[in-house]
Amino acid sequence: MNTPKTIGLLRMRKEAGEKRVFLPEFAQYLTTLGATVYVEEGYGSRSGFTFDDYRQGNEAVRMGSREAVTKQDVVLVLRSPNLDEFDEFPPGTILISMLHYPTRPKRVKILEDRHITGISLDSIVDDNNVRLVENMRAVAWNGLEAAYDVLEERWPGLRRPDDEPIRGLILGTGMVGKHAVAATVKMGNVIRNNEHIEVGGPGAIALSTGRNLSYQAERMVNLFSQVDLLVDATQRRDPSLPVVPNDWLASLPEHAVIVDLAVDPYTLDVDPQVVRGVEGIPQGNLDQYVFEPDDPKWADTVPTSVPTNNRRTTVSCYSWPGIHPEACMRLYAQQLEPMMKVLFEKGYEQLSPEGDYFERALHRATLKAWLALGSYELRPR
Repeated sequence: MNTPKTIGLLRMRKEAGEKRVFLPEFAQYLTTLGATVYVEEGYGSRSGFTFDDYRQGNEAVRMGSREAVTKQDVVLVLRSPNLDEFDEFPPGTILISMLHYPTRPKRVKILEDRHITGISLDSIVDDNNVRLVENMRAVAWNGLEAAYDVLEERWPGLRRPDDEPIRGLILGTGMVGKHAVAATVKMGNVIRNNEHIEVGGPGAIALSTGRNLSYQAERMVNLFSQVDLLVDATQRRDPSLPVVPNDWLASLPEHAVIVDLAVDPYTLDVDPQVVRGVEGIPQGNLDQYVFEPDDPKWADTVPTSVPTNNRRTTVSCYSWPGIHPEACMRLYAQQLEPMMKVLFEKGYEQLSPEGDYFERALHRATLKAWLALGSYELRPR
C-alpha cells in the first residue's frame, strides 16, 4: 500500500491582508502520523511566527524552499494556488486546498491534465452532505460585521432616520444563511449588539428567502425596496445564472448595503459560464472588502459585458474567515485532524466510498470522485 510519507505546508501568494497559515501545533500533530513536515521558508511570518515556532526541536519538521515544499507527497495550502502556479507541482502530488470544483472548471481541467490528485477542502462532506471543514459562522458574522460598520458610519448608533429597526434580507437558508440571520439581528458583533440594547436602540429584523420565492421578480423587487441590507448567502444549482439580475438592484434604497457571502467568481470563457449571484457587483479580498458605488475598482473585478448600471455599496471578500486568521486556522486544523490521519494511514488511491466515516468524507472530496460524477464539461469559447 503506497501511503504518503511527507507533507509540505505552502505559503499562499495572495493579497497582503491574507495572513492565514496552519498553526505550529498542527504541524506537530502531523508528525505524530509519521509524516515529515516541510514548512516553506517564511511561512507564518506575516502572523509573527518563526520556523522555530514550528519546529519546537522536532527533527521531523524541516524548513524548505518553495520548490522543495511543492515536491512533497502531500501539499497543503488553504486557498488554491493560481492557475499559473500548478506547473510547480509534479504529477501525482496530493494537493489539499479549497479547490471549489463546481465553480472553477478551468482549475479542474488543469488538475486533471497535470495528473495532480486533488482533495478539495470545501468538498469534504459527511453522509448527509454537510461540510466537515468549514467556517460558515465566520463567513456570515465577518461579512455582516463589515456591513454594519458601513451602516454605522451613516447612522451613528445604528439608528435609521425614522428610528425603525434595521431590516436585512438574506437570500439562502443553508449553513451560511442560517448564521447570517443570527448575525443580522445581532448587528454583526455581539459587543455592538449589547451596547445597542443598553441604550435602547431600535434593533434589527432579518427576513430570509429561498428558491420558492427568489425567481419571482415582482415580489423580490418589492422586498428589496424595504431593506437596508441585502445578503447573498445562496448556493446555486445553476451557477451560470444570477439570483439577482442587476435591474433588480434599482429598487434597493440608495443607502442599502449589499453583503456578498457567496463570493462566486465570473468565469465567462467556459461553457456553461459561471457568473456571480448578484449581477454586477465587484469581488473583494482581505486588502479591500468595502466598495462604494463610485469605486474605480468596480471595473477591475467585473467583466465589461456584465451590467453594472445599478450599484449600491457592496461588502465582498473572497476569504471572510481570514479577517480573524488565527481563530479561523485553529478551527480548520481541529476539523482536518481526523481526515489527515485517514490519508496517512490509507493513502490517496486506497480511499474508498465504503470506508469508515472520515474515509468516506475524504473520498468524496477527491478529484477522481468529482470527475466520476460527470458534473462538469469545459468547452472553451
